[in-house]
Amino acid sequence: MKPLKEKISITLDSDILDEVRKKADEDERSLSQFINLILKQYLITIKN
Repeated sequence: MKPLKEKISITLDSDILDEVRKKADEDERSLSQFINLILKQYLITIKN
């Protein structure tokens, strides 16, 4: 079963948001998909 998603609101520094948007476009992903990917990879990294 596919995990449920939740809508949230966050505040980001504009320079960070600009860079993440650029990277999401380069990866042909939506902003939220790309942020999810980044967070998942980060959580895996800090878990080890």
